Amino acid sequence: MSVGIDHDTASFAVNAIRRWWLEMGRARYPDAKALLNTADCGGSNGVRVRLWKRELQNLADDLDLTVTVCHLPPGTSKWNKIGHRLFSFITQNWRGKLLVSYQAIVQLIASTTTRTGRNVKCGIDPKLYPAGIKVSDAEMAEINIAPHGFHGEWNYSISPRPP
Repeated sequence: MSVGIDHDTASFAVNAIRRWWLEMGRARYPDAKALLNTADCGGSNGVRVRLWKRELQNLADDLDLTVTVCHLPPGTSKWNKIGHRLFSFITQNWRGKLLVSYQAIVQLIASTTTRTGRNVKCGIDPKLYPAGIKVSDAEMAEINIAPHGFHGEWNYSISPRPP
């Protein structure tokens, strides 16, 4: 889990995926050719957020992996099993504690354990993510995106661009 110190933007969301891959994912899945991400339909990783798709393209290019995104239908964010199950434990863990600094937040999140014994990994993302970045039509045209057959606006894959 990443705790940011700046705006919750699509760039922040994609960097959280990048950090997970570099710090944990590639060691656990060394033969992976693709990443699968489930996302809400709104917010920084929303289905209509152009910056989200541009940043995912940069991630696919940088990691040489296809990134597949399956957005949950509008109003169904509670279907995200990981978030729904994990955040309740985090909330219980920091109940009644003062959130006085980013480090305190990270420590409280990182000391969370689920009923099944899963430990939460957490770190601070110190980067700044300016809000309001616009992605042009020309930049959108350069994204190597393939909509899926079922609700292609919600489900798509972004493949690395040829060098």
